[in-house]
Amino acid sequence: MLPRLLLALSLCASAAAAPYASNKFLQVRLDPQTHALIVTDKRTHHEWTQKPLGQDFTFTSSKIESAAIQLSVHDVADNLDIAAALTLAKDKPEFEITLSAAGPIKSTISFPQAFSTRKGDWLIVPMNEGILYPVDDATIPQRTLQAYSGHGICMPWYGVTASEGGEGFMTIIGTPDDARIEITRRGGAELYIRPQWEASKGQFSYARKLRYAFFEKGSYVAQAKRYREYAKANGLFKTLAEKRRENPNVDLLIGAVNVWNWDMRNVELATEMKKLGMDHVLWSNGGAPKEIAAINDLGYLTSHYDIYQDVFPPEAPKGSRHDGWPDDLVWKADGDWMRGWALHLKNPDGTAKVVDGGVINSQRGLARAKIQIPEDLATHPYRCRFIDTTTASPFREDYNPAHPLTRSEDRKYKMQLLEYCSKDEKQVVGTETGIDPSVPYVHYYEGMLSLGSYRLPDSGRDMLKYKEPTPDFLKFQVGHFYRIPLWELVYHDCVVAQWYWGDYNNKAPEVWQRRDLFNILYGTPPMFMFNRDTWQKEKDHFVSSYKAICPLVRTLGYDEMLSHEFLTPDHAVQRTKWKSGHETVVNFGDSAYKLPDGRTVPPLGTISKP
Repeated sequence: MLPRLLLALSLCASAAAAPYASNKFLQVRLDPQTHALIVTDKRTHHEWTQKPLGQDFTFTSSKIESAAIQLSVHDVADNLDIAAALTLAKDKPEFEITLSAAGPIKSTISFPQAFSTRKGDWLIVPMNEGILYPVDDATIPQRTLQAYSGHGICMPWYGVTASEGGEGFMTIIGTPDDARIEITRRGGAELYIRPQWEASKGQFSYARKLRYAFFEKGSYVAQAKRYREYAKANGLFKTLAEKRRENPNVDLLIGAVNVWNWDMRNVELATEMKKLGMDHVLWSNGGAPKEIAAINDLGYLTSHYDIYQDVFPPEAPKGSRHDGWPDDLVWKADGDWMRGWALHLKNPDGTAKVVDGGVINSQRGLARAKIQIPEDLATHPYRCRFIDTTTASPFREDYNPAHPLTRSEDRKYKMQLLEYCSKDEKQVVGTETGIDPSVPYVHYYEGMLSLGSYRLPDSGRDMLKYKEPTPDFLKFQVGHFYRIPLWELVYHDCVVAQWYWGDYNNKAPEVWQRRDLFNILYGTPPMFMFNRDTWQKEKDHFVSSYKAICPLVRTLGYDEMLSHEFLTPDHAVQRTKWKSGHETVVNFGDSAYKLPDGRTVPPLGTISKP
C-alpha cells in the first residue's frame, strides 16, 4: 500500500510542474523530456508510460486542456506533419487518439508510441482464436500482424495485462483497413506492441483512430467483453439466433461436425454416420444433385466449396479457374499483377513445375458470383456454401486502371459477396480463418481455432498427409499455456469457430484428444478429414470424438461465453462459464485435479456442470 500512497502523493506534487488532462478515472500528462504520454489509473495508481518519442519523430508542439491534449510531431522519414488529438471519455477510463496529416507515406508510420511493459506483464493478441504472450519470454519471436487480414489479427485490438490483479489496458484500432501491429522488443528485453499505419494508395489519406481503455481488474476477459460492446456499437455484431430467424437452416450447423471426404460414396458414408449416432453433420464436399438431396433428407447441412479470388492462366490444368484472366487481375503499385495461390505440379519428365495464380479484383469477383451461384443452386440443392480465402487473405489495393480499389473498398466488396450468399441466396455461409467485419454475414469460419502461425508445415496443401508435430505446433497450437479463447469471449454466440481444414481434429492423431478438449472447453465443433482407409481404421474414434463434443456444443451453440480462467499456475486446468449457467472444466495435465467442491477432473479429461 505504501508505494501506491507515495505515487499518489508524487502525482499531486508534480501536477503544477506537468499539466495534465483528466477525468474521474485517468490522469494523462506529457513527459517534458521524452514527450511520451504518462497515464495514471486513479483507481489503482498504476502508471502506464509510453516509449520515448525517439529519432523517427521530431516534437513540434503540444496543448493540454482539462480533458484533451493536442500534440504535433514531424515524421522524419516521410517529411510529414502529424497532428494528434487526445480526447478523454467523460464517463469511462478511456481516451481516443485521432491522427491527421496530408501527404504521401513512403514507410510505415509507428505513432503514437507504444506503452512500455514490465516484467510479469502479458500481451493479449487476437491472433485467430487468441493468444497470451509473457513479455519476458525470450522464446517469443518479434512479428508483424496486419489488422486487415484473417491471418493477422482477426479483431482490431490488442492489450496488456499484469500477471497479478488483472489490471491493464487495451487498444482498439478504430481504422483498421490500413493498419497493423508490431510485436517487438526494440531497445529492451520485454515484448511490447506498437500500432503501425500503412499508406492508402500512397497517401495518409484519412484520419486514423485508436481508442485506449484501462482496466483495474479482469485481465483479458474484461478486455474481450469491452470489445464485444464496441462491436455491438459499431455494426459488427449479429447473433446466430438472429441469423436463424432469417434462415432456419442455420440450426443445422449448431453442434455439427465438419466432415471432409473425397474418396467414398457420399450417400453411403453419410447414411453410415447417421446410423452411428452422428446426428449433426456439416457435409462439406458436396456431390451430385441426387446425392445432395439424399443427404439433406438425413437432416445434414450440405455445403459446396467455392472461391472468387484465385484464377489461373490458360496453361494451368483443366479444372482450374480461368474466368477473368487476365482482365480482372489485381495490379500492384508497380503495374505487375498480384500473385495468389500457386499450383505445384509435375512436368511429363517428373520435374517440379509451379504455375502462379493471380488474384481477382473483388468487385469483379462479386459480379461473377451473382451469375454463377444462382446457376449452381438451380440444379444443386445445397443449403450451405463455403467461400474460400475471402476473410483469410488481406484486403488489397488494386492499381489496375480498369478497376482500382483501396483496401477499404476491397473490404466492402468482399463483405457484399458474403452478404449476397447469406441474405439473397439464403445460404448458410462459411469462409476461411475469419475477421470480424464479416460477422454479420457469416455463420462459420474454418480456421478460427487454428493459430495460423503455428500450423504444421504445408497444412494448406498436404491436408491428408501425416506431418510430425513441430515444437511450435506442440507449444502453441495444441499446448495449453498460451492459448486463450478471445474470439469466443466476443463472438461465440455469433459465429461458429472451427479448426482449419489442414489442421483438423484427427490431424496428428497423437494430439487428437487435446484438440477435442479445446473444442469442449470453447464450445466449438470438431472437424474430421479422412480417406476410406482412415475411416475404417479410426471409425470408433471418430464416433467417440463426436459424442464427446457435439451434444455439448449443440447445447451451447447459441450461448455467450461469459468467462475463461486458468485454475492452475501452469494453465493445465481451465474453466469456461456461460450465460446459461453452464460450466466446463478441462484438465490438460498429466495428473488429476481436485476442485474446491470436491469434484475431481481426470488427466486429459473434463467435467461439466449444467
